[in-house]
Amino acid sequence: MGRNAHFNNEQFVDAALKIAAGQGPAAMTIAAVAREVGAPVGSVYHRFLSRDMLLAEVWLKVVSSFQEAFLQALQKGKGLDAALHTPRWVRQYPAEARILLLYRREELAAGDWQDDLKERVLRIKCTLEDGMNDYVKRAFGKAGREERNRTVYALIDVPYAAVIRYIRQGVKPPRDVDDYIRQTYSAIMGREK
Repeated sequence: MGRNAHFNNEQFVDAALKIAAGQGPAAMTIAAVAREVGAPVGSVYHRFLSRDMLLAEVWLKVVSSFQEAFLQALQKGKGLDAALHTPRWVRQYPAEARILLLYRREELAAGDWQDDLKERVLRIKCTLEDGMNDYVKRAFGKAGREERNRTVYALIDVPYAAVIRYIRQGVKPPRDVDDYIRQTYSAIMGREK
């Protein structure tokens, strides 16, 4: 009969997220995570083969957290809600926002990822692309390059540009940001889309 685990994967992922968001990905070492959780270093390595694998799990958790509500809004045909999801999510999850919007995936977890992680990344990417394409088709009746570019600009580029300064400053975006996103969305997409 095996020993009961005192620590779980989620504790280590949450600790890694806290360290990386607060001090940058370079500060997130296996030893730092173990200290944060109060666990032996071996407990971290028992669950994650490397620092890169742990950071990959952090990245996947954050991306999944963000995309869920974003894609739900698109499925309901609510493009403006999808665009406004970014500042709302940033206010609710500031640490996660720092990870998602300040660092590229490659900066967090370089090197070779395990096949199961690669498959999860591919699923996330495909789900987003499919959700965007479906929304574009419903909003414009077709999904040509111009329609996709317009939609990406309104739903992704503008909200990102509106919040990134505040994320870098470590403060929540003011509510005015939502109004600016609404105005830009209406100008680019039209009120009915």
